[in-house]
Amino acid sequence: MIWVDVVNRSGREVDEPAAVELARLVLEGEGVGSGELGLAFVGPDESRALKREHLGVDEATDALAFPIDGLSTLPDGVPRQLGDVVVCPDVVGQEWRRPLVHALLHLVGYDHGPEMEAREAVYTG
Repeated sequence: MIWVDVVNRSGREVDEPAAVELARLVLEGEGVGSGELGLAFVGPDESRALKREHLGVDEATDALAFPIDGLSTLPDGVPRQLGDVVVCPDVVGQEWRRPLVHALLHLVGYDHGPEMEAREAVYTG
């Protein structure tokens, strides 16, 4: 089972059940059978601060991924901590699905490029 802890600090209405369903679909499709994921919807100021702090770029962004365990082998009995995904609805508007999928793929080890784009297309059409 994939546990998704969702918080919404964006001040915008977000379809949290649909986001959780999509996250589980992507992670299970990428071979993650169980684990814990943090999913936060944030405002542009928080998005900007996180991107500045972690990537050195001073601008709000659509989504950020903070991977922990990825798909690495873990000792028996140790729960998989997938990491956190942060999505900014003010930047993405109603099109939050593609940035969410993109960030989730980063969590499981994909880097930008044709392979990642092909995997994104599987989940977003």
